[in-house]
Amino acid sequence: MAAYLVAQLVDVRLFHFWKRVTRGKHLWVRNNFSTMLSQGVDSALVVGILFVGTLPLATVGTYILDGWLFKILVAALDTPFMYAGVWAYRRFVKK
Repeated sequence: MAAYLVAQLVDVRLFHFWKRVTRGKHLWVRNNFSTMLSQGVDSALVVGILFVGTLPLATVGTYILDGWLFKILVAALDTPFMYAGVWAYRRFVKK
């Protein structure tokens, strides 16, 4: 739970940082960069909490990298759905 909370805090802070940098444009930058970086934090914390001291550090590093790469792929693939959700919200809810 600690890893999740820290990663979510990092994600929100980075999302707002990128929003300032892009002046509210380029949703894909905010969505992808904030999620990809925060998922790296999440992967490192979860794997570190579970396996540091019980597995060789090289194995722990491989687990972190593999988990993070999987999460990066999913974050990249969810971008079209993020845009579709924003479009639907603006079209049907926010009038």
